[in-house]
Amino acid sequence: MTKKINEAVEIRWHGRGGQGAKTACLLLADVAFNSNKHVQGFPEYGPERMGAPITAYNRISDEHCKVHSNIYTPDYVVVVDETLLNSVDVTKGLKETGALIINSKKDPEEIRPLLKGYKGRVCSVDAERISMETLGRNFPNTPMLAAVVKVSNILEQEKFIKDMRESFRHKFLHKESLVEGNMKALLQSMDEVKVG
Repeated sequence: MTKKINEAVEIRWHGRGGQGAKTACLLLADVAFNSNKHVQGFPEYGPERMGAPITAYNRISDEHCKVHSNIYTPDYVVVVDETLLNSVDVTKGLKETGALIINSKKDPEEIRPLLKGYKGRVCSVDAERISMETLGRNFPNTPMLAAVVKVSNILEQEKFIKDMRESFRHKFLHKESLVEGNMKALLQSMDEVKVG
């Protein structure tokens, strides 16, 4: 998707409390900032609790963004928990020139009938399987973050990977296995994301 120079790319995240959607949103803001982008990354707070639906947002632009509100017509929507399709209208306002990116074992063609007539691109990646294989636990946020970067092309991928390695090294200072596991999750997700 090509945006005008001064136009922000807007991303809405849907997940459940404890799955890391907010963390992934904030990590995307950090790495975009490291690429000299102007960024916003923020959750929408309500009565969140473990397992409750949550929403988070990113705006990424080459110039200062003066809009400070929730995102109502996103370019991309990221769904970290597929079960939200039953209770949340994840495609609400989603531009058909953008894409829906969902954590699912299903192919995009299997997901499309669940999307209330959305005609844009549908992408899927099995973030749960990838995180189990690379981290030994279900942390879908790292693979979903990589899928967003791959599908949106909002950041140069090699720089994204380099910046994420530095971020993980800082976050997991004395846990090299977590750095390597997260890096494997990123790379595997970028390789496996399916675009329909």
